[in-house]
Amino acid sequence: MNESPRLLILGAHPDDAEFHAGGLAAMYRQLDRPVKLVSVTDGAAGHHDRSPAELIPLRRAEAAAAGDVIGAAYETWDFPDGSLEATLDVRHRIIREIREFQPDLVLTHRTCDYHPDHRSVGQCVQDASYMVTVPHVVPDVPALRKDPVVAYLPDLFTRPAPLRTDVIVDVTAQMQTVAKMLACHRSQVFEWLAYHEDILQTVPDDEGEKIAWVQSWAAGHIRLRAERHREELVARCGDVRGREITFIEMFEISEYARQPDADLIRLLFPDAL
Repeated sequence: MNESPRLLILGAHPDDAEFHAGGLAAMYRQLDRPVKLVSVTDGAAGHHDRSPAELIPLRRAEAAAAGDVIGAAYETWDFPDGSLEATLDVRHRIIREIREFQPDLVLTHRTCDYHPDHRSVGQCVQDASYMVTVPHVVPDVPALRKDPVVAYLPDLFTRPAPLRTDVIVDVTAQMQTVAKMLACHRSQVFEWLAYHEDILQTVPDDEGEKIAWVQSWAAGHIRLRAERHREELVARCGDVRGREITFIEMFEISEYARQPDADLIRLLFPDAL
């Protein structure tokens, strides 16, 4: 365990890390803990108008700007967006990243998810979880003596099983920061996602109004987590606070990596409910 816990978020696309766990990442940086955000793909597929050649450098720059909001490194790798598979090349790149960054906590997608790129990243992290300790696998980077804790990012999928809420964090106080990070992904949030959700006509031209727009957009999506888990929030926090909490991030601990005790969970997830 590092003296100051280190967080690595392995998402499939630029903006996945902050949309799913931007609140926890912001908490880590507020505590001066190291954070690294990674997009495993190049982000080249997600647009209705811009070409892949234009999108790759644009989305890389947008991701870097989002990381700057909280003072975190943000890398965008070169694996193809929309065509990612759980290959040895991807697994080995993830093993190398975990060994070099030496995180105490790794967050990634579950292997049951609507997006094939998400599923591929989740599978590769699962496959890397033990291998990071095996010296003869990716031998050019020293193996870890212990693997980190791995947890799955929030989702609302129910098949084959819903996400198990091993940890719930109230991120209401961090939502403005999450919105600022998401607003950096201009080609994604204000263009592609607005187009895909058929709300492109609601995106304002004024830059100041865009911030309010993305705050409202993000809130509408992220609020669903607390609504889904309202009774559990009441059970954990009591009736008054449990019904007041508006925004949460919830995480399932992977059984394929290090198993944390209650003390380690409290350390890795500040202010967990």
